[in-house]
Amino acid sequence: MSEQKPLSYNEYLKVIELLNLQVPLASPTVHDELFFIIIHQAYELWFKEILHDADGAIAAMDAGDPRRALHLVRRCGSIQKHLVAQIHLMEAMTPMEFLRFREQLKPASGFQSIQFREVEFTLGVKNTEILKAFEKDGPASNQLMRRWNRPSLRDAFLALLRRDGFHLPEGDGGKAERIQSLLRLYVEFRRYWDLYQLAEALVELDEQLSLWRLHHINMVERQIGSKQGTGGSEGVGYLRRTLDARGFPELWEVRTHMQVTGA
Repeated sequence: MSEQKPLSYNEYLKVIELLNLQVPLASPTVHDELFFIIIHQAYELWFKEILHDADGAIAAMDAGDPRRALHLVRRCGSIQKHLVAQIHLMEAMTPMEFLRFREQLKPASGFQSIQFREVEFTLGVKNTEILKAFEKDGPASNQLMRRWNRPSLRDAFLALLRRDGFHLPEGDGGKAERIQSLLRLYVEFRRYWDLYQLAEALVELDEQLSLWRLHHINMVERQIGSKQGTGGSEGVGYLRRTLDARGFPELWEVRTHMQVTGA
């Protein structure tokens, strides 16, 4: 029998295949297009890991293991912090250099990132307008619909709390009751330490996504001003309207209702 060849670093990570996935389109070649492609491919790899860890956190919550869920949610938050910083790599391109190949991108757009939309859905930020925007792309539409129909991190967290005795009715009509019940989690945080820590990790993840949106807006405006997006959107104006999207709105609002009672 022939001796099996030892596994190498390049084989394990498919380095050769990976390095052949960057295919600039501009002709004549624009130096910074490779830089642009690598940044966005790196984003997609990190989105894949966020979805992987978020799914793991949901499974852990379903299994009644908030500590495992906390570990995975915190890692999602750490990745998201890295992605906020990564945005500013784009500012290492001059606006004129970007314009030299930007026309080649049309009508492609970052709006079309399926995985970013899945990240939003997984956090609980579900907007039917996003589903409509992908209706003509069958595979993408099917993938997003599958993610839409799965429980989000918010769904899993609320279900975990319900199993621990928290009264959290669904729907807009149950919002006031949800807030009052979540107040107990924060007022009696020592009693519910693991659940409280998980709640704060989810808020951190939500905050990091908001920060990503804000930094993304500033980067886009710095590069192209108020130009229309390559996919046909109004550009910065559209991005600004997404800033208030929250995956865990009750965990933000509950702070408004906290107050100190007694000494």
